Amino acid sequence: MNHKNFKTPFAKKSFGQNFLIDKNYIEKIISALNPQMGETIIEIGAGRGALTESLVESGANIVAIELEREMIAVLKAQFGGFENFSLVESDALKVDFTDYAKTAEQSPKIKLVANLPYNISTAILQKLIEQREVFSEMILMFQREVVERITATVGSKERGFLTVLTEAFLEAEKLFDVPPNAFRPAPKVWSAVVRLKPKAGSVFTDEKLFREIISASFMQKRKTILNNLKNAPSALREKFGEADEFLRKAEIAPNRRAESLTLEEWKRMFSAV
Repeated sequence: MNHKNFKTPFAKKSFGQNFLIDKNYIEKIISALNPQMGETIIEIGAGRGALTESLVESGANIVAIELEREMIAVLKAQFGGFENFSLVESDALKVDFTDYAKTAEQSPKIKLVANLPYNISTAILQKLIEQREVFSEMILMFQREVVERITATVGSKERGFLTVLTEAFLEAEKLFDVPPNAFRPAPKVWSAVVRLKPKAGSVFTDEKLFREIISASFMQKRKTILNNLKNAPSALREKFGEADEFLRKAEIAPNRRAESLTLEEWKRMFSAV
């Protein structure tokens, strides 16, 4: 791929930028995504195009989302001449991914890949869960701590709101760790790559209510689920009534902590509202 001459921009702390430069890890991410000719792939935070180059060469239709002006100039210079490349100059948190959805008759659902800035990782994951129907799978790189939270098992101290929200709607598989020296500038923490696939169907017919229940239950992790629910926002308490009676209906012992609950038990709590 011929590159035009351009000045390589520096990473900006305000954007949480750490550019992936290690070709081995770039290849591992591309291999996990397995881009195919003609399919649509969204790349969030394309930056200087480390992943984009291989994605464009695969023949897939690439939609790169980038907010930072200097990076946009780099991406236009490198890939602007390719018919299978388009650039969305926007904040990924403001993009409606359903705009890129295809009907099953036209083509498979789209894939997503991202090396996410640490400062938006939790927010973007929640957005992707809300719009998960658009995607067949997502290959995402987060701070390793975030991946450990996403994939935390029942009873683990890492288990929290984000764990249960992810588990309810997505199949999550940690793929591999990425060391700080794979980036420039090198972050102070390790990263990890995770594969997320939307689950078919859902018992959580009111997802906003489900999020509110989880959030209230994990409000103070050292407290029991009963004490947390007693201190839930009044609007939520109006929906489930007295906390102890609510837990009795859901067949959840009031002295348990939220991280000890299985997904089936969260489903019972939701159904008891």
